[in-house]
Amino acid sequence: MKYFDVIIVGGGAAGFFAAINIAEQYPDVTVAILEKSKEVLSKVKVSGGGRCNVTHAEFIPQELVKNYPRGEKELLGPFHSFMTGDTMEWFEKKGVPLKIEEDGRIFPESNSSQTIIDCFLYEAKKLGVEVIKQQVVTNFNKDEYWHVNTKTDLYSCEKLIIATGSSAKIWTELNKLGHNIVQPVPSLFTFNINDSRIKEIPGVVAQNVTVKVLGANLETNGPLLITHWGMSAPAILKLSAFGAVELAKKQYDFQIEINFINQDYDDALSTLKQIKIDLAKKVVVNHAMFDLPKRLWNQLVLAAQISAEARWADINKYQLEQLSNQLTKAMFNVKGKSTFKEEFVTAGGIDLKEVNFKNYQSKLFENLYFAGEVINVDAITGGFNFQNAWTGAYILSKNLF
Repeated sequence: MKYFDVIIVGGGAAGFFAAINIAEQYPDVTVAILEKSKEVLSKVKVSGGGRCNVTHAEFIPQELVKNYPRGEKELLGPFHSFMTGDTMEWFEKKGVPLKIEEDGRIFPESNSSQTIIDCFLYEAKKLGVEVIKQQVVTNFNKDEYWHVNTKTDLYSCEKLIIATGSSAKIWTELNKLGHNIVQPVPSLFTFNINDSRIKEIPGVVAQNVTVKVLGANLETNGPLLITHWGMSAPAILKLSAFGAVELAKKQYDFQIEINFINQDYDDALSTLKQIKIDLAKKVVVNHAMFDLPKRLWNQLVLAAQISAEARWADINKYQLEQLSNQLTKAMFNVKGKSTFKEEFVTAGGIDLKEVNFKNYQSKLFENLYFAGEVINVDAITGGFNFQNAWTGAYILSKNLF
């Protein structure tokens, strides 16, 4: 049996951040990370398209928490202790300068996730953190100490930290101990849509749209990207995050209504009537209105049963109404989902009522702590899931001994 003062199960973002901060806070404490695979930090490597979206430029806790469909209330206190500015300072001090992009996402200046990985590996080694790979945890239990069994070894420790993300196996083991696990469902996914209006225009972005799920109290706005398989970008991803549980119940078969121009039907119709007068001799498809991308405008015009040769003067009242309808309340059938890039986020995990958010300790067991997505916290895309990992890992490290 191998003994460490602290064992962290999971060699991902939360696990390494916890290990490094614990080793810094308590130099005499022995710390080990147990990782099931041959490589550590694999999710960090692919995040942000390989650039690692470290956090997001939102510096007010009350605003930051609004990006968490699950965990909004619980994270308010922790974010007052450690949030975006603290994360940026932490990495800067470790020699990793960060940059804020126009949309608020924060990346390493190197534009490479490897910079973050190298930082973590260097700091862990420097501080004497033992990283033990290919350790598949089979179970853990507690008497005076915590005992962790893997397929090949037996470990014991005083403090046990679970940072395994969306691991069904670890959730099962925690459930056996008595922790309630909220059933996991996918979050942050794109919508599969087979529709003639978007079939020929992948790559088109509508900058500011409103999307509603019909028959549900779900609505978001933001940029929308048309893809080869349907729709993506923040407007859709936010909807998938906030609607994760509800959309799973619908088995990813539902209707959405899109307002491409953020005007109501009557205002749009009134504008179209004026355009009909002002641009009477112009061909409708040739001049995109409402700042819409031309290819999208063309498809919506055709969907309103207006021919490609028609001039504004040729359009009748019914066609104007149909065009206003396509612009402000276009209906699309969603049939299925796709994973967003290579990233995968899950809604679900340890019931938030069973976690003490002052120190991230289990309310059921002493010396058992949690960090990252293993608890029922998840966020929209943009660096927010990593911020949850950094915050939890840092706070538990400060309150461990």
